[in-house]
Amino acid sequence: MPGTNLTRAEAAERAELIATKDYRVELDLTGEENFRSATTVRFSAKPGASTFIDLIADSVRKITLNGIDLPLESYEDSRIRLPNLAQDNELYVEAICPFSHTGEGLHRAVDPADGKVYLYSQFEVPDARRMYANFEQPDLKAEFTFVVDAPEDWKVFSVSPTPEPTPRGNGIARWEFTPTERISTYLTAIVAGPYVGETSTYTSTDGREIPMGVYARASLGEYLDAQECIDITIQGMEVFEDEFDVPYPFRKYDQIFVPEFNAGAMEHPGCVTILDDYVFRSRATGALIERRAITIIHELAHMWFGDLVTMKWWNDLWLNESFAEFMSHVATAKNTRWTDAWVTFNASEKVWAQAQDQLPSTHPIAAEIRDLEDVMVNFDGITYGKGASVFQQLVAYVGYAEFMAGVSTYLKKKSWGNATLDDLLVELEAASGRDLKQWSKLWLEEAGINTLWPVIDMDGDAISSFAIKQTCDQHASLRPHRIGVGGYLLDGDALVQVFHHELDIDGELTDVPELSGVVRPDLILINDGDLAYAKVRLDEQSAATARDHINAFTDRLPRTLVLASMWDMCRDAELPASDYIELALSALETEDHGTVLRYLLSQLETATNLYSAPAHRQELKDKVAARLFAILEGTEPESDRQLQVAMTAVNMAQSEEQLATIAGWLSDDAVPAGLSVDANFRWVVLRRLAAAGRVGEEVIETELAERDNTASGAAGAARARAAISDAGAKERAWEDIIGGKVSNSVQRSLAWGFTEGDPELLLPYVERFFDEIVHQWEERTLEFSQNFVNLVYPAPLNGLGLGVDLVARTEQWLADHSDAAPALRRLVSERLSNAQRAAAAQARDAE
Repeated sequence: MPGTNLTRAEAAERAELIATKDYRVELDLTGEENFRSATTVRFSAKPGASTFIDLIADSVRKITLNGIDLPLESYEDSRIRLPNLAQDNELYVEAICPFSHTGEGLHRAVDPADGKVYLYSQFEVPDARRMYANFEQPDLKAEFTFVVDAPEDWKVFSVSPTPEPTPRGNGIARWEFTPTERISTYLTAIVAGPYVGETSTYTSTDGREIPMGVYARASLGEYLDAQECIDITIQGMEVFEDEFDVPYPFRKYDQIFVPEFNAGAMEHPGCVTILDDYVFRSRATGALIERRAITIIHELAHMWFGDLVTMKWWNDLWLNESFAEFMSHVATAKNTRWTDAWVTFNASEKVWAQAQDQLPSTHPIAAEIRDLEDVMVNFDGITYGKGASVFQQLVAYVGYAEFMAGVSTYLKKKSWGNATLDDLLVELEAASGRDLKQWSKLWLEEAGINTLWPVIDMDGDAISSFAIKQTCDQHASLRPHRIGVGGYLLDGDALVQVFHHELDIDGELTDVPELSGVVRPDLILINDGDLAYAKVRLDEQSAATARDHINAFTDRLPRTLVLASMWDMCRDAELPASDYIELALSALETEDHGTVLRYLLSQLETATNLYSAPAHRQELKDKVAARLFAILEGTEPESDRQLQVAMTAVNMAQSEEQLATIAGWLSDDAVPAGLSVDANFRWVVLRRLAAAGRVGEEVIETELAERDNTASGAAGAARARAAISDAGAKERAWEDIIGGKVSNSVQRSLAWGFTEGDPELLLPYVERFFDEIVHQWEERTLEFSQNFVNLVYPAPLNGLGLGVDLVARTEQWLADHSDAAPALRRLVSERLSNAQRAAAAQARDAE
């Protein structure tokens, strides 16, 4: 990525020199490899100043500034130099830009099911410059007019409502959109192709009828449950308009499910793009269905927080994402059928955040963002999950009504402009009467996580004293927390809550006098109710109760909190992986919450495959597989629990009998009653059989050609091919991964599959991996290079004693590349940290 970076200092200097008024962007999207982009931008400037505008193009045909042609050599790397500016300026840039196949810029995908072409833009963080010349920073807002030439049978969407197209002849039409509201460049959007969908309307609190639409590729039309998406959107709208006291700020609300998308979704104002894996061709798990709902509402929250009011620079990216994540769970729990969305939050977002916060790359929520490379690797668990968790704490600290009142004032004062964290804190302080400066310093400006421990003294059966001890890691200070302490007593087969006290803690030790003299229950849970963001430890008696009676909780949330605490102990090598595996298998006997089940199964796989001692790992794998197949037999037919357990049983299948069983399912042989062996499930089975050496490329190609010649089928086939336990298959996958010639979705699938199967097949690639890192970073886009580092890293070799010390080799790469890009070093240091954690867990499990 040479020559494409932008520093915060450069952006600040440019913002001092110019103010943007409006853009007119003309696009000819009728080609196959590239497209014509003609941009006219009007802006004011300090007379005589010089600056630059951003563009990434194959070639530039014309540059005219205030009627004077500039030399084409003014374009270099990703910038066009603009000298001797006037008070009022008009710049025209005509360029030829390439269609993207990486999901960055204007992406072009061909649906293998019918050969139809689909386009969509993805610009966050710095990729609007891949479609048109612009001042690529969030504080230079403007109005945008898009004019698009495209095939007449397409639909074209943007931020503004779609106009009636004008015929241009030869099967081409022109769509000329009205100007957008005043927005940032990364929020502009073009989506085009023969999309199909359904429409509806929503009546806003100000009386406007807001047109709504939900769309997908034509080949997915029969699977598009548009009404469900519209209903969820309206449920979110109702909450947000009420809580913010600000009507929906844009003129329409389209949601388009797009192919080969790198993220979950993107919040373009009124033109949201969503990963089309969320259009379910096959039976979806309950966790995935709920995640789609939360994603829909998350993007909707951005219409106010991020789009109406936008960060000044990317250091406040967290504010956009954390707020949207927090509010998506508020609205989901309050106004949809997923009333226990906060259980989902704990099992998924908070666990993700805590894992991210314990990496060496941890950073304050309000991170220092020096340049674009910094921000592009900062879409992480801290920016999303920790920030949302801290909003939970803030609401508990200032009060929900006061919090919403401050947010409402902030949105009204800063509408259509840019704002900073300080602007929000000022309004929250005014609404609550609380001084938030110290709170902000400790929670937002410091990295790291605290751990909370119970300190209990007993007098017979009664608690004589109870205190909460707080420790901090190397990055954090001791912090104030609002928490609950809950007591649970075994009553027959049930763990019943017998007390709950909510209190503020601060400092190293906080007494809880309310518990003095109370008869000790079987389990005491710090952070009962999940208000705090902290690592939580159980005392010895409580941990023993949890191990023996994990299925006795009558409420999901405390059970989920206990499971999260035990998983964290396993990750920290405080609990042997074998013990965690036994606990997880016990919990799986009854767990039926979709998202908790999803993460419990995933953690079970990680503990077995990476954290267990290699000396007895195969024994554990056999045990886990046998238990999963036994649990599967007892699941309710057609239940979400059956589907999720079946998928993990397939992943973990070990014995000849188990592999023959799942192979038989592909021929409808002895399929468990109610289990749907549909397209997606078949790829799960084929991938496991490939990794186990039971099928090869011919079977995979037949499945793709005869059963599932679709975009998701292509991704499934790519992962299965890469998983084949054969040296030749691994080599072919390696060449495709590093070659930069496949699409982003196929490259990602190949990378996932590459490390599956026999770990010894990865031995020839250890040195090749480390030798290739810098080349991928410098020559590929961010998405491709991140996939390479994160997914191809040979983690399965860790601790196997095959002549590879993965920890030492990763440390050596970092020592040899001290001058590598900080963002790249961050990615590698995270792989190292995970390898070190796995090694420590393996050593603990071997004791």
